[in-house]
Amino acid sequence: MAQTIDHIVDPNDPSLTSEMVQFPGNAGNVSAYVSRPKDGKNLGTVIVIHENRGLVNHIKDVARHFAKDGFAAIAVDCMGRIGGSDKWNGSDEATKEIQKVTGDMVAEDLTAALNYMKKQNYVNGKIGVVGYCWGGGQSLNFATKCKDLNAAVVYYGRVVSYLDQKPRCPVMYHYGTEDKSIPLTDVERIRTAYPQAPIYTYAGAGHGFNCDQRTSYDPQAAALARTRTLEFFARYIAAAAGGTPPPSEGPTP
Repeated sequence: MAQTIDHIVDPNDPSLTSEMVQFPGNAGNVSAYVSRPKDGKNLGTVIVIHENRGLVNHIKDVARHFAKDGFAAIAVDCMGRIGGSDKWNGSDEATKEIQKVTGDMVAEDLTAALNYMKKQNYVNGKIGVVGYCWGGGQSLNFATKCKDLNAAVVYYGRVVSYLDQKPRCPVMYHYGTEDKSIPLTDVERIRTAYPQAPIYTYAGAGHGFNCDQRTSYDPQAAALARTRTLEFFARYIAAAAGGTPPPSEGPTP
C-alpha cells in the first residue's frame, strides 16, 4: 500500500537504513541523504530533488517514505556548491541563494548521485527522479540531459524553459489548479509539447500541495499524486516488493 504524506517516518525507523553520505562530484564532494529498506535487495532507486529551501527535514522524510515503499531513495543537497543547505537552514535567504545554482550544476551533481547509487549492492540499476517546486523544474531538466534515467516525475515545477528539449525517459507531471506560481496556461503548454505524457491536475490544490509543512498542503491531492507516482515508478524502475506493474497509461514521450 502507498504511504501517505500526512505523517512523519521516524528517522530511526528500525526497518530502514537512513544516513547522510558523500561522494565525488565534478566540483568537489556531493552530500546526500540516503534511505532504504534495511534488508532490501534489487531495489529501484529514486533520486529526490528538494524545493528552493534546500535539503530540509521534510525532504529527508519524503526520501524515507519512498524507502518504506520499497525503493532506495537518495535526496541530493543541490546547494552544496554554495555552502550547503545547512548553511541556509531552510530560510527565506535560501530561496534567494539557490538562484545561483544553475541547471547544469544540478545535472552534474545528480549524475554523481546516480553513479554513486549504481555502485551499491542493494540496487537493480534502474533510476527514477522526482522533484518538488524548484526541484520539479530540475527533474525535467535532468530528464532531458541524462541518458541513464528510466523515469522522472515533476511536482509543480516551472518547466517551460525546458519544453524545447526532448526528455530521454518517460515523465509524469502533477499540478494544482489553484497554483499561483504555475498558471494552468503553462500546464497546457506542457500538454502541447509532450502530448503523450501523463499530466495530472488536482482541483483546488495550490502550489506545494504535497508538502505537509506548508499551509497549501492538500492531503487528498498529495495522496492521489503519490499513488500515481508510485505506480509510475513501479512500472519503470520496480519496487523491491515486486508484484505486477500496473498497465501502461499509453505511449511515453
